[in-house]
Amino acid sequence: MDRSQKTDAVAALNATFNEVGVVVVTRNLGMTVEQTTALRVKMREAGASFKVSKNSLAKLAIADTDYAGIGDMLTGPVALATSVDPVAAAKVAVEFAKTNDKLEVIGGSMGSQLLDADGIKALASMPSLDELRGKLVGLVQAPATKIAQLVVAPAGKVARVFGAYVAKEAA
Repeated sequence: MDRSQKTDAVAALNATFNEVGVVVVTRNLGMTVEQTTALRVKMREAGASFKVSKNSLAKLAIADTDYAGIGDMLTGPVALATSVDPVAAAKVAVEFAKTNDKLEVIGGSMGSQLLDADGIKALASMPSLDELRGKLVGLVQAPATKIAQLVVAPAGKVARVFGAYVAKEAA
């Protein structure tokens, strides 16, 4: 890799760090190409990405970002999982690490907040942004539905009373 390619790689990583909500640092303990590809597919489906990068380039890329604190974690064969949704990358990495002993979650960062492995696992147990949005919409819609039922109910009762009077008069 020549100097211009390294500069481009650092710039691309820096752009990624400036737009993501979480960075999860994982250690690759001999995963096969198939396992890595499966993990990347799962990350992509969740709206996250998984990238193996040279530690020296990653340290240069995080220098002017909120993620500068993860520099100490970048030793040995590591890979970075990132996502805009603060839960997506953590959730996929932790789930994959449960089924594959060759991937170890070291830690990470959510903005300037450093997280250890337990912090990433706690983050992974939280509902995702889409799940929270769904719950919020459900909470907002529930009162509107009840109000509509209450508004319609008296009119229905009045209609049944008039129907009873009509049936009584006809009889």
